[in-house]
Amino acid sequence: MNILFTSSGRRNYLLSYFKKEIGSEGKIVAADMDRSAVSLAIADVAYLVPCVYDDGYIDRILEICKSEDVKIVISLNDLELPILSANKGAFEKNGISLIVSDKEVIDLCFDKVATNVFASRFGCNTPKTYTTIKDVKEALNDGTLSFPLIIKPRWGSGSISMEIVENTNELDLAYRLLDSKLNRTSLSEISVTDRKEALLIQEVLMGDEYGLDIINDLNGSYQTTIVKKKLKMRAGETDKAQVVDRPDLMELGEVIAHELKHIGNLDCDVFDVDGKLFLLEMNPRFGGGYPFSHEAGANLPKAILEWVKGNEIDVNKLLMSLEERRFGKCDQMVELLK
Repeated sequence: MNILFTSSGRRNYLLSYFKKEIGSEGKIVAADMDRSAVSLAIADVAYLVPCVYDDGYIDRILEICKSEDVKIVISLNDLELPILSANKGAFEKNGISLIVSDKEVIDLCFDKVATNVFASRFGCNTPKTYTTIKDVKEALNDGTLSFPLIIKPRWGSGSISMEIVENTNELDLAYRLLDSKLNRTSLSEISVTDRKEALLIQEVLMGDEYGLDIINDLNGSYQTTIVKKKLKMRAGETDKAQVVDRPDLMELGEVIAHELKHIGNLDCDVFDVDGKLFLLEMNPRFGGGYPFSHEAGANLPKAILEWVKGNEIDVNKLLMSLEERRFGKCDQMVELLK
């Protein structure tokens, strides 16, 4: 069973997890627009492809699927998810399982304003969020809001174009700078949805940060939630974390799963501020925090392979991580493609 990872980037570990599970029964195919993407070097077959916004991108991915007899496609990039999801029918027509949620789910998760509205439906807290400088200054003046604040793209990915500001002068300067730079980042295409409100200003939450892997099957039915306490971040991604027992966060994960009905993994960021839970972001894909769940005992790659085959799984055996296990990421050297 051959698997294609699109926008594979530097997620070597994920390709390795799947490679271990398929063994000699299939091969790992990786595609990326950057020849120096380290994942291309460890895949069984590697392809250079156009930018995800290129008009011929989907046709090229389908060509690769047919050429390599690919049965499963998994994307590792936020910006690509809406494009793949909108073309899900083309993959299904060719007998290919595209592991991506419906476009409505992708759009809701990618828009942080829509995420806040979604959370309010089931009474979950979210950080105070504003889309204009005028509204922020009014909130600062009437005491509704206070520094520090964070400015970031409304449709964002990782830590691209984010700034924390401590006073009004920094707020004005950072907002103008990020607004100007936004058009030069990879987020420019998606930000045209509402260019006038493409930046958000939010309160900075002071508390413990947790990453949730909220897992649904390929029909959108809830399976489990794995909770990790983040110990250290690097470049917007979890660098060190520990699997923990938090029934309240598991319950929140189950509620989100039933409300959203996503496919596969949903990577969520949640803050605990003095016992009060705040939903920060939802990413409907394998996130940078998944390896901590996997190394602690969960095996979502194997579960996905079984689901694609039409088999049921034992959630308690396959998707359960052992508590109190702490892990940290480290760099390793990979020879790049020539």
